[in-house]
Amino acid sequence: MSRRFLLLTIAFCFLLFHCQHRDLSNRVDQQLSASDLKPYGRFVLNQTRELELISSAAHVGFSFEGNSCQIYASTPYGHNYLQYELDGVYQRRVRIDTSSQLPIVVKVPNTGKHTLWLYKATEAHTGPVVIHKITAPQVKALQRPTAPLIEFIGNSITCGAAADPSEIPCGTGQYHDQHNAYQAYGPRVARALGANYVLSSVSGIGIYRNWNSDGPTMPEVYEKADFQDQGSRQWDFKTFTPQVVSIALGTNDFSNGDGIRPRLPFDSTRFIANYVKFVGLVKTKYPDAQIALLSSPMVNGPAGQMLRSCLSAVKARVDALYPQNKPVALFFFEPMQARGCMGHPNVEDHAVLAQQLLPFFEKWMK
Repeated sequence: MSRRFLLLTIAFCFLLFHCQHRDLSNRVDQQLSASDLKPYGRFVLNQTRELELISSAAHVGFSFEGNSCQIYASTPYGHNYLQYELDGVYQRRVRIDTSSQLPIVVKVPNTGKHTLWLYKATEAHTGPVVIHKITAPQVKALQRPTAPLIEFIGNSITCGAAADPSEIPCGTGQYHDQHNAYQAYGPRVARALGANYVLSSVSGIGIYRNWNSDGPTMPEVYEKADFQDQGSRQWDFKTFTPQVVSIALGTNDFSNGDGIRPRLPFDSTRFIANYVKFVGLVKTKYPDAQIALLSSPMVNGPAGQMLRSCLSAVKARVDALYPQNKPVALFFFEPMQARGCMGHPNVEDHAVLAQQLLPFFEKWMK
């Protein structure tokens, strides 16, 4: 009896091994080309039909079956970062180097159908992250669910710059090594509201001057696909139609600069005039959108009061110029002692900013 049981056990193990081996050998990876992906954010399909993710948190999604997928990505300069969300749960950042020829392999502990969203962790001025293709069983591109769209225009705070020193400590590496666009306040607000979003943000940029230069400012680069004043590609504003456009500029206009270049005192007249003109430019792109002007959590004290006063003046002038449009909305952040690198909000600070903003944006999403 025991001998028979032993033989049955051996036969069962052999059959199990044979089935598993056959299952692995029968795995057929299909290829999803970059041109078939459905990107959100600023992007370009280059001459070789590869997808260049340009703006902060520009993202694409796909589904696949099995327990792994391969993402073929590159960057033209130095190194860059992607980050990803698997089955609705944020995972981590992934470094991409120009010298690497191997795909990013994402392994899943259980088989079945999975969804994965890739996000560019860095900003436009870091250079694009190029997606070449994705391979996995039953791989298919995902489209974002139909939902209201928010465009977040801003500076390094909006980028999520210097927010995440969990892998590379502050003061080490390069500037973009601590970028985490996925965890910035804008994407957090949008996810909490079930909204779609795009980020149009550049570190150090302002309305009439930047943190250490006179330009090019956001009004000068906003229409360029890569926010570069010398860029040859114009952005097609028909690609997305936001219901709300959030503009958070002013931190760098109020900055004292780098201490090297001469810096004149803050000019409220120029700031207000340039801001009114920029809001007018945004209105030409999205005439039906609700415009919201945000203050800066990093500009406090007398300067913070001045920024509030200037934003109120911008609202009054824009509302007078466009009486048939929706009135401009204002939001003033609470003062914050930022805990990130170089005086920026860190990931936890962005959660606080998002929590402050949620009730404000909920009104415009209804």
